[in-house]
Amino acid sequence: MTSFAFWCTLLVVGLKAANNAAAGFDYGSAVHKSLLFFEAQRSGKLPFNQRIKWRTDSGLHDGFLQGVDLVGGYYDAGDHVKFGLPMAFSVTMLSWGAIDFRQEIVGLKQMGHTLDAIKWGTDYFIKAHPHPNILWGQVGDGESDHYCWERAEDMSTPRTAYTLDPSNPGSDLAAETAAALASASLAFHPYNSAYSDLLLLHSKQLFSFADTFRGLYHDSIRCAKQSYPSSGYWDELLWAAAWLFRATKDVYYLKYVAKNAASMGGTEWAAREFSWDNKYAGIQILLSKADYMLGKNPKSVSYVVGYGQTYPVHVHHRGASIASVSVLHSSVGCLQGFDTWYRRPKANPNVIQGALVGGPTKNDNFSDDRSNYEQTEPTISASAPLVGLFSKLQSVTAGNSGPHPKVAPAPNPKSGIPVEFLHSITDTWTVGRTSYYRHKVIIKNVSQWLKILKPSSECSFVYIQGGPQAEISVQSYH
Repeated sequence: MTSFAFWCTLLVVGLKAANNAAAGFDYGSAVHKSLLFFEAQRSGKLPFNQRIKWRTDSGLHDGFLQGVDLVGGYYDAGDHVKFGLPMAFSVTMLSWGAIDFRQEIVGLKQMGHTLDAIKWGTDYFIKAHPHPNILWGQVGDGESDHYCWERAEDMSTPRTAYTLDPSNPGSDLAAETAAALASASLAFHPYNSAYSDLLLLHSKQLFSFADTFRGLYHDSIRCAKQSYPSSGYWDELLWAAAWLFRATKDVYYLKYVAKNAASMGGTEWAAREFSWDNKYAGIQILLSKADYMLGKNPKSVSYVVGYGQTYPVHVHHRGASIASVSVLHSSVGCLQGFDTWYRRPKANPNVIQGALVGGPTKNDNFSDDRSNYEQTEPTISASAPLVGLFSKLQSVTAGNSGPHPKVAPAPNPKSGIPVEFLHSITDTWTVGRTSYYRHKVIIKNVSQWLKILKPSSECSFVYIQGGPQAEISVQSYH
């Protein structure tokens, strides 16, 4: 939690900072990698165009014991709990970027992937909201989940689902989910108006539920308090109303903000933090700064995994730290994972591209240690604002900012590339001050026409270098 507040302090510094951004960073690559992180965090049945190949299906029975389908959504961080509050905040941030930086994201050819990331969350929220006054707010709990170190595909911990209703309210969680759906409605409107309307319907119902039955969500979902305690729900109510006014132009929501702003606080004083728990700064304005986290810092370390020459390789993340099921077919047991993988001194076998880790202390100290979860664990709520932020910075540094297009079609997610790459780190060692990595790349034929490899067959190669994985591409196919 502390580390996320640190990153948010960097993010909330002034919109003009984006226009004064220094050249030298490939922000477009950072956008690409940030979106890959969300694919690594997916729960449920993964789609055919899943780009993170070391992940497969998981959590396919979530909610079934309670008689509800809660398959899908996002795992929160390096564990496998689906926490509703940070997930909703993450979707709001992704949507905000897609709305206000649409031209920039389209210019980077990332709008299709951005909408996919948003929809993976909103489809789950629709499932979790089967009745106007019911919201399923969490699947799994941190205490039992943290007892095990295993892949999502091997989960053996309880997948208990927790709900909010009039007798067990959660205004903060319900209102943040309403904000997520309202902002997503705006993001989807140019591309899929029917889906946009559906999101708006759920958003209105959830806002009414949040405002009518007031209470802190962690008083109803008590196991959430240890991981994501809420400081209050007034900011979420104002935040949701502001998004609903923007999405609907209904003056009811504008009057709600105007009437309650003073009593609920947060609109007349300078907010210093913007996070999953504190939306006051967002009500005023979202602002940005990025170079520090990409490597312009005393350690010269990129805290976005996979970006630059030096980044954390012992990320506190179960799936990234254990060999993929496509490589290690046998199940990894609950406690076996600690002995075999968690305490393993070598780099993670899977590079979790685009993950923003917890980061350094206020004195710029950082230890790349898997057990140092405060500094090496990534979260979706910390990474979500980066898509819009990096897109804008890339546009500014490239000098191609301009008016938003009226309608920009989302790219077709299908690709004509006949092969897919599975990249892993199989060994690491240090000589002097330089760390070397043994990279293995598996090339799989996913087409029916490539002749040099039979359909579904594979070949592999290895290479060694003192830095991050190489960008692998094919010049021609035969």
